[in-house]
Amino acid sequence: MYTLSVDTPSHQYSIYIGNNLLQQFELLQPHINQKVAIVSNTTVANLHLPALENLLKNNGIDFFTIILSDGEQYKNHDSLNQIYDALLSHHADRKTTIIALGGGVIGDMAGFAAATYQRGVPFVQIPTTLLSQVDSSVGGKTAINHPLGKNMIGAFYQPQVVLIDLATLDTLPERELSAGMAEVIKYGLLGDIEFLQWLEDNMPALMQRDKTLLAEAVRHCCQMKADIVAQDETEQDVRALLNLGHTFGHAIETEMGYGVWLHGEAVAAGSVLACILSEQIGSLKPADTERVKAIFRAARLPDTPPKFAFERWLAHMRHDKKVQSGKMRFITLKQLGQATITTIEDEQPLRKTLAAYLSQ
Repeated sequence: MYTLSVDTPSHQYSIYIGNNLLQQFELLQPHINQKVAIVSNTTVANLHLPALENLLKNNGIDFFTIILSDGEQYKNHDSLNQIYDALLSHHADRKTTIIALGGGVIGDMAGFAAATYQRGVPFVQIPTTLLSQVDSSVGGKTAINHPLGKNMIGAFYQPQVVLIDLATLDTLPERELSAGMAEVIKYGLLGDIEFLQWLEDNMPALMQRDKTLLAEAVRHCCQMKADIVAQDETEQDVRALLNLGHTFGHAIETEMGYGVWLHGEAVAAGSVLACILSEQIGSLKPADTERVKAIFRAARLPDTPPKFAFERWLAHMRHDKKVQSGKMRFITLKQLGQATITTIEDEQPLRKTLAAYLSQ
């Protein structure tokens, strides 16, 4: 088992990474109270909820369970209200611990509910997808979607602990595994060329779910994210680099309809667009972009976005959280393994970047 630490100004907590952690009550016990609310979805509940419920039951913990519909399209105010309704119906108080058991959607919604219910109750992240294990469960970003923009309503709110049970990846569908790999690749692109090379060398085995390699990939990504979050908890500076590919990716998700493209699929295509934009501003070579496309293809991810009108791209990207004083900012690459924040005031580089991906 790996144990990592996240040290933020607001809160210090541990990340545990290993197999069968859902059977180890001693990891969970210090971080929960005598009343627990489990938030999960219909898919994950069938696979992993019994193990968590038995763990709590066998150790005398009073709990109730909230089961939400599965999918990005349900990451909204209605689902959030389902959590609030259950918390109120079960007389949850400020000592009630919320446990998020699921992927990024569940983690984001349960975390936002925890941040806002009675102005804040403790919560625990138990991520069950590769994407949530390497990214969304760590760092305290919680949110719901709005029809006009993804993750536009939320809060920074850190968990008490993150339990990453790698055994949950055994039941992960192939498409979800690929989606998670997009976020893994992102870490190499934005800040670690040696990790990117390691991924290129090991991608076939990773996609075959080699347990040792997957454990190392999850550990490496979590350590990178913990280091970045410790420097910039509320995304005022360096933490924004973790959004490589996300400005374009969120535009894809919003335009196509939440859940049509998985988040990781949109991030992969968005990262390619970020590389093309980096070419347009003179900091990346076409051969670098081709290298990036190749590793996404090796992870069975899209390397081209869907086509829609330039005005629609702009409308979505202007709702991005990195926009400042009306000016769009993008995460670009100085070179592979080194990201930076770039303000784009002239639409021309964006037109050139998206030229091949515009509908008539």
